[in-house]
Amino acid sequence: MSRWKGLPDSLDHRVVRLVVQLRRLKDHSGLSLASLAAGTSFSKSSWERYLNGKKLPPRDAVRELARVCGGDATRLLALHEVALEGWHAERAEPAAPPVPEPPAAPDPPAPEPAAGGVPAAAAAPAPGSRIPVGPLVLSALAVLVVAGVALLASRTWQDGPASGHGGDTRTAGGTPTAAPSFIHRLGETFECRVRSRAGVLSAGRSRTDTAILGSGATGWDVVEAQCLLHHQGCDPGAVDGIVGGKTMRAVKRLQARAGLPTDGIIGPDTWKALRR
Repeated sequence: MSRWKGLPDSLDHRVVRLVVQLRRLKDHSGLSLASLAAGTSFSKSSWERYLNGKKLPPRDAVRELARVCGGDATRLLALHEVALEGWHAERAEPAAPPVPEPPAAPDPPAPEPAAGGVPAAAAAPAPGSRIPVGPLVLSALAVLVVAGVALLASRTWQDGPASGHGGDTRTAGGTPTAAPSFIHRLGETFECRVRSRAGVLSAGRSRTDTAILGSGATGWDVVEAQCLLHHQGCDPGAVDGIVGGKTMRAVKRLQARAGLPTDGIIGPDTWKALRR
């Protein structure tokens, strides 16, 4: 099995997923980089850059790799299309600085008191006239908008089983029901209770053994993997359901110990190592 270099932690997880699949297809075929160059229209040095995350391979390279290695070209090209978005997102130019707002208009002069000592502005508006919106009302609306944005920021993703349970939920009659959403709040961590059933380890958060988890992935599958990493003696840091740099380094340590490619990506082979 090829010993691949670890991919850069800064690489977008969509690009990482494509490169991992290309590496695995090349390994399963038994072809060397020189053999790939001989069987395709791309050089050995180009394949070295593509398979080490230094450069995103073009569609033709992905198609030719699938052809010479006997892979599923349709699936690989779909992964390439997603990876292309991640590659461009990494290299997007920074946003232009905000345009300064014009200075506020001076406050209008205070209204003159009407007859009887009551200010004219306090008098009842004439029928059919519009009531002006004052600065205090606008300030209150601005506060409400900021509070709404802060609330949305504190609740990030929804992509998995409910807290404390993994997989589908079932009714009394055994019929699967839709799993509740995974909701994470800023700074929240989760408890781990790893058990062994028939020789298979589980933390009770997810039953998957096929999910692909790369940098930036979130959800209950990630919580499950982080708990199992702790149990295997590879510290992923806080069990927060987010694949960050520390979690990827822990995955690489486990992969090196299991004789797997140390790419930091949790796939079917890494799940087997986690659960045994």
